[in-house]
Amino acid sequence: MSARTIIIDHGSAFLKAGLSGWNEPQLVLPSVVNYIPCRENPGPSYARRRVSLGIDICRPDTFSYPVQRGRVINWEGVEHIWSFILEKHRLEHGDFPVIVTESPLKEPTDRQKTLEIMFELLDVPSVLLADQREMSLYSSGLLTGVVVDSGCGLTRVQPFHLGRPLWPGEKTLEFAGQDLSAYLFKSLFKEDYNRHNLFQLDTVASTQMNKCYVPQNLGEELDFYQSLPDGADRSNSYLLPDGTPVELTAMQRLAPEMFFSPQVFNLQGPSLPQAVVESIEACEPSLCPLLTSHVVPCGGNTLYPGFTTRLYQLMSSHFSPTRASVFAGSNRHFSVWLGASVVAHLSTYKSEWVTKAEYNERLRL
Repeated sequence: MSARTIIIDHGSAFLKAGLSGWNEPQLVLPSVVNYIPCRENPGPSYARRRVSLGIDICRPDTFSYPVQRGRVINWEGVEHIWSFILEKHRLEHGDFPVIVTESPLKEPTDRQKTLEIMFELLDVPSVLLADQREMSLYSSGLLTGVVVDSGCGLTRVQPFHLGRPLWPGEKTLEFAGQDLSAYLFKSLFKEDYNRHNLFQLDTVASTQMNKCYVPQNLGEELDFYQSLPDGADRSNSYLLPDGTPVELTAMQRLAPEMFFSPQVFNLQGPSLPQAVVESIEACEPSLCPLLTSHVVPCGGNTLYPGFTTRLYQLMSSHFSPTRASVFAGSNRHFSVWLGASVVAHLSTYKSEWVTKAEYNERLRL
């Protein structure tokens, strides 16, 4: 442990990084790399390219996401992003231990690869690999509760009791933020949609952030939109590259309904509230009242207006309003990072840290 620790929370869409003790990460970067052909280095195809951060506007078709659905699919890209983060912090603050948050889907080989990059390539003094859902729980100040984490690649539900995961209640749903984005791409741009088109990317991102919300009753909301005359709601539009305004449909505005009525969008599996109910009821009956009263939503999708209210209403209708409670912090899109910042200073995690000396000793064995 150290007075300061570098926290790296690497999600499918964004990477959040910074020094522990702050109220929010100091760096938030898109989890995107692009490959640029390198004319100075002839040879096999993999040697004729160099990796850089973000999207190259001159070559928008060369970018990719090194983490997808909670799994690393491009370790070279991940290493490049981590190198940038650590170099920046070392220049400004010096060398510190590192906490890397990880998806519960990570395989043992992935954990080993993370340690290999951190110790052998980036030369950090010590590393703690922290479960993202557990960190979200700690950010709320709780040890017992149900974490409802919905980000770009995964939507997960995990109950905890006194800091320990209750595995019978673990749930992973088959839809997340990238599925909502895919729906908007296809419905906005029809057969012309292109995930590497910068205008389309910006339009979808802007629609998600500024136009979309969760209705409290889908049927009533659709009836309301049908009753409006064309052009009555000026906020209900976006502009084409030539400046032509196009009016959004009701279902495009209500796309986050996907988490509450997946079947409407031809998606498989239970709705998010149903998964939370099933998760709680899979645990010991004596723990159900306590878990029901400590539901902790986190992740970017939970920021949609109306999300937490709708979740609470559905929880209340099943468990009764006196038992259900939803903890909705304002920084819940940073919950994983904030929880890791708390854990960085907890002596109870001292045995979980791996030092470089311990790593080298394991290799010799």
